[in-house]
Amino acid sequence: MTMAPEAPQNLAEVTVRFSPDGAPLAIRYNSRIWMVDPNLHTSHWFTRDAWWENQRRAAVGTGDLVSIEHWQVQAQLPPAKAELRTFTLRREPLATQWLLESIS
Repeated sequence: MTMAPEAPQNLAEVTVRFSPDGAPLAIRYNSRIWMVDPNLHTSHWFTRDAWWENQRRAAVGTGDLVSIEHWQVQAQLPPAKAELRTFTLRREPLATQWLLESIS
């Protein structure tokens, strides 16, 4: 069964629980907890913010103002036989909150 991607209309805030080594374990989205399958491939990458367009300014030493962190993981609702969904997550520069880009 093929499912069409569900792109949230606005990036939805999600809570992500990580393992000690920094890999996502679970995602809380829409009052439900999705368990990340550790046996399936995950992708982790960074892109750069277009700082010249948003003209973000900060004091010297503030931190990285351009790196946007991304994760793409396979997750499912309990029980373990539930259908897997692909979550694409992002975190903006200097943010602590994760955002849901898409579910498919």
